[in-house]
Amino acid sequence: MDSNIWLYALLKKPQPTAEDLRKADISAQLIDTAGVVVSVQVINEVCANLIKKARFSEAQVEHLIQDFYDGCWVIGPNRALLSLASEVRDRYSLSFWDGLIVAAALAADVATLYSEDMQDGLKIFDRLTITNPFAESTSFEQ
Repeated sequence: MDSNIWLYALLKKPQPTAEDLRKADISAQLIDTAGVVVSVQVINEVCANLIKKARFSEAQVEHLIQDFYDGCWVIGPNRALLSLASEVRDRYSLSFWDGLIVAAALAADVATLYSEDMQDGLKIFDRLTITNPFAESTSFEQ
């Protein structure tokens, strides 16, 4: 899952709209699914955003990092992943950071990468489909 999915579940707005609540609910369902894979890049983005937007303390960040490692399969960077990310960026015109996230999903051999920001329905190397879980046409069942 991309960082935006985590942030919808973790950031609580003071006066959420119906759409905010819908996205938070979908995100919470995705996060609670067994076998969640997360890249170190996503953990970095989530923590940085929570420090900035929700003023998380270092103790809260440390606890969240522990939760990621306890509850998810965390994919860290290595030479093979960085090379794969470069190949993905070149072939699919993704940003540097999105290339790292996609490469981590490919390395974990998952079929679906949930992201609101990347191209919904994009198939990467016929192995991975990027899916926007908030799109009206997406049906997500836990």
